[in-house]
Amino acid sequence: MTARPLLRMRGITKSFLGVRVLHGVDLDLHPGEVHALVGENGAGKSTLMKVLAGVHRPDGGTVELAGEQVSFEHPLQAQRAGVATVFQEFNLLPERTVAENVFLGREIRRRGLVDGRAMDRATAALLSDLGLSGISPASKVRSLSVAEQQIVEIVKALSLDARVISMDEPTAALAEHEVEALYRIVHRLCERGVAVLYVSHRLKEIFDLSTTVTVLKDGHLADTVATGDTRPADIVRTMVGRPVSSVFPQHLEPRGEHSGRVRLSVTGGGNTRLDGIGLEVRGGEILGLAGLQGSGRTEVAHALFGIDRFTRGDVHVDGDRVNPRSPRQAVRAGIALVTEDRKAQGLALHQSVLANGRLVLDAVLPAGARRRARRLPGLLSSLELVSHGGHAQEVRYLSGGNQQKVVLAKWLATEPGVMVLDEPTRGIDVGAKQAVYRLMRELAADGVAIVLVSSELPELIGMADRLLVLEDGRVAGELPGGSSEEAVMAMATGTAHEPPTDTAPDVSRPHPQEEAAP
Repeated sequence: MTARPLLRMRGITKSFLGVRVLHGVDLDLHPGEVHALVGENGAGKSTLMKVLAGVHRPDGGTVELAGEQVSFEHPLQAQRAGVATVFQEFNLLPERTVAENVFLGREIRRRGLVDGRAMDRATAALLSDLGLSGISPASKVRSLSVAEQQIVEIVKALSLDARVISMDEPTAALAEHEVEALYRIVHRLCERGVAVLYVSHRLKEIFDLSTTVTVLKDGHLADTVATGDTRPADIVRTMVGRPVSSVFPQHLEPRGEHSGRVRLSVTGGGNTRLDGIGLEVRGGEILGLAGLQGSGRTEVAHALFGIDRFTRGDVHVDGDRVNPRSPRQAVRAGIALVTEDRKAQGLALHQSVLANGRLVLDAVLPAGARRRARRLPGLLSSLELVSHGGHAQEVRYLSGGNQQKVVLAKWLATEPGVMVLDEPTRGIDVGAKQAVYRLMRELAADGVAIVLVSSELPELIGMADRLLVLEDGRVAGELPGGSSEEAVMAMATGTAHEPPTDTAPDVSRPHPQEEAAP
């Protein structure tokens, strides 16, 4: 790359509470280029992005934009200079409309008054550019799904007409057709000369979109290489310092007394968004819920946990009819739910790692809280939690992936018989994903029944023993584990409703590791 970079960062250093998290990092972004930034959780990716966005001031180093040295003391300064950022964790006001969030602080005015209709029209045009018509500019953000909120963040960045756009895990909660729409927008931005800094744990996206990849490891610049000159395995090896031979671990020998027994069953389950849901999960089994965004996957998870409960049908756990009407009842029945939105629904951000681990124990299961809490250090260790301040550190200072590990430990401490995992590896790097996968296999071997909801098809195919495919709030059909992505998508889109009658999982076929890796 010989052209002059649009953005140049040199020798960037940053420390928090005496702990250095960036060690002299260099980064160049060129007009019309998608530059990927990868690394394990805690490698410094988010910190570097926040330095660029004006959230953090660097302790050392320089930032140049179009040949001029700049220093952003506030995100608004960065935005006015043409640098926009889409963070992994949303920065939206739930009680405001989509359009009001998109133009927050930059409201369109007419004769001194905010012109709501003009903002609605402008937001509608941006959504149309994304190829999305299902989100109304007048909708309150609190009524949107996680995927829809992510889209609002992207639209907000696009509305700035920025020269540099940084995207932190922008597709983490998007369905496949929404990812394709984002690809189209990224290509359009590049055609207009915009420089895109793209952070993702999904190597397929990195190799689909980027021209250059920078790898961070432990806050250091590990490598910068042209995407066409490297391979996914090389990137993973640079990230984690070791080759990754198998993303999805093999099944373990069952050892729990509940292995093989039906632990969870639903018959005729329904509510305002679901109808006729029927499923059965045995101890030691992982049931994957597949489907497009809006198909009802998360709604099933919430119904099982009593959030938006089933208003008809029956739920049985270990043979007992439970039909939980609240999360408290679900926990006491032996059901745990790891939600897809960890910050809003899973954590007390200003409390310590250990305090978060005890949240459910103290609130719902106080009688056995002390005994169960003794497992927390071991659980956090098995999940490979990285916390510079130890277990006393407040979780708000952890990376997104490490926050998710605390959520997992919190629920594992309740010793559930049924574990519902809604996007459990969202925002987690390849090494941490493997730790979660190994933990799932261990839980299954101990006789826990697991329901896995994931928007990553390779993850579902690689981990689930069976796949239940949903469409429009109903069960479209069932497929064996190891089925092809094409078979799952065909059923999810309504072009095939019956699983093949003579197809068994092809255990000799390697799983699509590189797509599921970071």
